[in-house]
Amino acid sequence: MMMRSKRSCRRNGFTLVELVVVVMILGILAAVAAPKFMNTSAAAIDNGLRQTLAVVRDAIELHVADNGGAFPPCTADGDDFKTALEPYLRGDFPDCPVGPATNSKVEPVTGASTDGVASPTKGWRFNTDDGTFICNYDKATTSDATVKYDEL
Repeated sequence: MMMRSKRSCRRNGFTLVELVVVVMILGILAAVAAPKFMNTSAAAIDNGLRQTLAVVRDAIELHVADNGGAFPPCTADGDDFKTALEPYLRGDFPDCPVGPATNSKVEPVTGASTDGVASPTKGWRFNTDDGTFICNYDKATTSDATVKYDEL
């Protein structure tokens, strides 16, 4: 039987230098990929908001068609607005996903324009005069700095 020398033993692991090199490569890859994932998240939130606005606006149109051209009622707390739209929506009234307070509150407004404000207590705005429904937030969208949330 032959004896093996200590020099011919197999190495059973990685050296510290090899591990450091691999960690550095992974760090570089993460630094390149992370901003792309972050921007995708912002675009997803903005697109989700657009979809939510479309669903609620469609519900308002259905309500108007079923009620002789009358817009849904909307008083100070907005609960009557949400109740009026219940038959036209699946599930609960949606929360506003952006702004200082992400909630489903609806603030009624009247007049020629419906602009959003950075109000900490309201999630949506509904113009009872012209039926405009917007996100109640006047800051730029995260996916496109030239567009504000209340313009979607």
